[in-house]
Amino acid sequence: MVKSENFIYFFTICGFFIGLMFSVLNFTEPEEILFYTLEITLVFYLIIHVAVMNFFDFDRLSTFIFDKKDHESIGDYFIQELENREKVMDSLLASIDNMNQHYDKIMKGSMESNESYSKKAA
Repeated sequence: MVKSENFIYFFTICGFFIGLMFSVLNFTEPEEILFYTLEITLVFYLIIHVAVMNFFDFDRLSTFIFDKKDHESIGDYFIQELENREKVMDSLLASIDNMNQHYDKIMKGSMESNESYSKKAA
C-alpha cells in the first residue's frame, strides 16, 4: 500500500510541472510565469489533501500506527511504578526526619548532660 505522503508529493510535483507548462505557453513575463506556476501548484496541493482525507481510511491505519490499548497499559504501568517510588521516597523522608529529630534530642541532651558527666567524673 502506498503511503498518503507519497500521493501528496507526487501530485504536488505534477501540479508544479502542469503549472509551469501552462504558464510558459500562456504568459511572457517572468513574474506571471512564476506567479501562475506557484498558484497552480498550490491548487494541486490542496486538491490532493482533500482527496487523501476522503479516500484513506485513517481509522484502520491509526491502529497500526498508534495502538491505544498498548499505550494505556504502558501508561498504567508507569503510573503504578511512580506511586510505588513515591511511597518509598515518603518512607525514606520520614525515616530521615525521625533520625534528625532523634539526633537533635541527643545533641540537646548531650549539652545538658555534659555538665552532669563532668560532675560525675569529678
